[in-house]
Order: sequence, then structure tokens, then C-alpha cells
Amino acid sequence: QVQLVQSGGGLVQAGGSLRLSCTASGRTFSTYHMGWFRQAPGKEREFVAIMTWSAINPVYTDSVLGRFTVSRDNAKNTVYLQMNSLKPEDTAVYYCAAGLILTRLPSSWNYWGPGTQVTVSS
Repeated sequence: QVQLVQSGGGLVQAGGSLRLSCTASGRTFSTYHMGWFRQAPGKEREFVAIMTWSAINPVYTDSVLGRFTVSRDNAKNTVYLQMNSLKPEDTAVYYCAAGLILTRLPSSWNYWGPGTQVTVSS
């Protein structure tokens, strides 16, 4: 069992930056792939960035490429999402997830954080 606790998020103007954190309980964190997903009002949850347990070759959705960076610190059981050059269309609830299968499909991830709101004003 893995429990995920999220922090960060909030309100920022367009062009600004935010960093999201997601800390996992349990000693097996380093064996899980980690992902960030988001869900805007009226839309389905979508993948933002995913990373293997070894933190090699993270994958990003096209709309955030070059602006967002995912990283992890296995010693701290924490994964981060650094978001720069934020745009109003990035506004959503952001979720971290842990799983044993690396995939862009939200339904295939095993554990989810509670979500944190990110609002970007124009």
C-alpha cells in the first residue's frame, strides 16, 4: 500500500512558476513509476508527465514540453513537478500517481494523491 500526500499549487499569474510535491509513504517508493496528471473542469483526467522508478527519460505531454520538469528524490520518497511559464490553460487539479506500469493512461495507475488546485490567471 502506498499513500501519497501532495503539496504546492495555488494561484499564479500567467508566466509564473509553481512547484508541486508528492511524498509517498512506504519503503517501496523507489520501485514505483511516478506520474503527474491533471483534470480541468468538464474534462477527463490527462497525463502531464511520467517517470520511471529509476528517473530515466521522463515523458511529457506536448503542451508542457519545455515548461514543466518532473524529478524524484527516492531518498525522500518525493516526486516533484516544476512548472514554469504557466498558461491559463494549465489551470486544473493536479494529481500525482504511483504505479507498476508506466503508461499515459490514468486508469492503469495504482495509487493517487488527493489532488491540488493550480489556477493560472491571465
